[in-house]
Amino acid sequence: MADVNRGNRPLSPFVLGKDYRFQLNSVTSILSRITGNALVLEAFLIAWWLMAAATGPEYFATVDFVITSWIGDIILLFSTLGLWYHALAGVRHLLWDNGYCLDVETADKLGWGMLIGSVVLTFITIIFV
Repeated sequence: MADVNRGNRPLSPFVLGKDYRFQLNSVTSILSRITGNALVLEAFLIAWWLMAAATGPEYFATVDFVITSWIGDIILLFSTLGLWYHALAGVRHLLWDNGYCLDVETADKLGWGMLIGSVVLTFITIIFV
């Protein structure tokens, strides 16, 4: 049977072209997924470095040059930021899983805490390491 109500269905805000503002919780969720995938790439980079160390001094020198170059430093900087962000997101989800901080105001404070805390902890890591 044909759908007679096809033209009368509501459309999503993106299709209508109306102003849609991302909520902080949706942004932090998306960033948590992105940082989780980036940490997988970081794990492959560390595994590559360790395999190069086991292979021999010539290959290790090449891989070590790549990792300690300015591009490698930028990759490791953002990896550290992603690691701290993902860790703080995990703490937030542990709180939520236990039924704490579920109201909107506290959830927003936790979201800002994740964003600011990950940057602060990254700078602390850079200073002391």
